[in-house]
Amino acid sequence: MTLTEVINYRRSVRNYKDISIDTEKVKHCIALATLAPNSSNMQLWEFYHITTPEILKQLAVACLSQASATTAQQMVIFVTRQDFYKKRAKEMMHLEMQNVQKNSPKEKQAKRIKNWKMYYGRVMPFLYARFFGFFGLVRKIAVSIVGLFRPIVYQVSENDMRVVVHKTCALAAQTFMLAMADEKYDTCPMEGFDSRKVKRILKLPYGAEVNMIISCGIREENGVWGDRMRIPFDEVYQEI
Repeated sequence: MTLTEVINYRRSVRNYKDISIDTEKVKHCIALATLAPNSSNMQLWEFYHITTPEILKQLAVACLSQASATTAQQMVIFVTRQDFYKKRAKEMMHLEMQNVQKNSPKEKQAKRIKNWKMYYGRVMPFLYARFFGFFGLVRKIAVSIVGLFRPIVYQVSENDMRVVVHKTCALAAQTFMLAMADEKYDTCPMEGFDSRKVKRILKLPYGAEVNMIISCGIREENGVWGDRMRIPFDEVYQEI
C-alpha cells in the first residue's frame, strides 16, 4: 500500500477475529517503531510484546474487559522509562562523539565534542532529574531568569518533562500502528486501563509508566464502529 492507503486503512478496531497473527511480523513492526522521532534521541521507552494467552487474559481484565482487549490476539504495551535518562544520555554522548570524529572537519571536532559533552553530560541529566518537584522548581527559576535575555524553553518542570517522555512514546506507538496497517494487521490504542494492575502484571519498576496499550489482530466485519468521522478540515487548519 501507499502511505495514504496505509493511513486510510488504519482504524481503531474494537473486535478481532479468532485468527492468530504472525508474531515475527508484529515484532518487525515494533522494530520499525523504534525509528520514530523522539526528543533529543533519548529513547526513554520500552515495548512489551504480549503473546502468552494467560498474560493476555490478565491484561484484558486490567483493560476493563473491553472487547478490543478480550478479543486481541496479541498486545504491545508502550512504556516510558524516564528513569533511564542517565544511561541513555551517556550512550548518546558516546554516539555523537563518534559522529563528530567521523563526519566533522578536524579543526571543528574539539568544539563540537565539547558541546555534546555539555548537552548529554549536563543538560540532559539536569532536565530529566526528578525529586518530588524540587528539581523542576529549580529549572523553572533558572529558565525564567535566562528568558529575560533570550528565547528559551519554559516547559521544564518535572511534569513538563514527563509530558515530553510520553509524547515521544506516543510517536513510537503511532509508527507501530501504521507499520501494522501496512501488514494488513489491525490495532486499537487503549488508554482505558488500570495502570497499577498492568504494572504488576508486567513487573514494572516504580520509574516506569504505561503510555499506551495497543491490541492487535485481524478485524471482524463489525470490528470498526461505523464510518470514520473527522471535524471539517477548514475548522482545524490554519495557514499563517
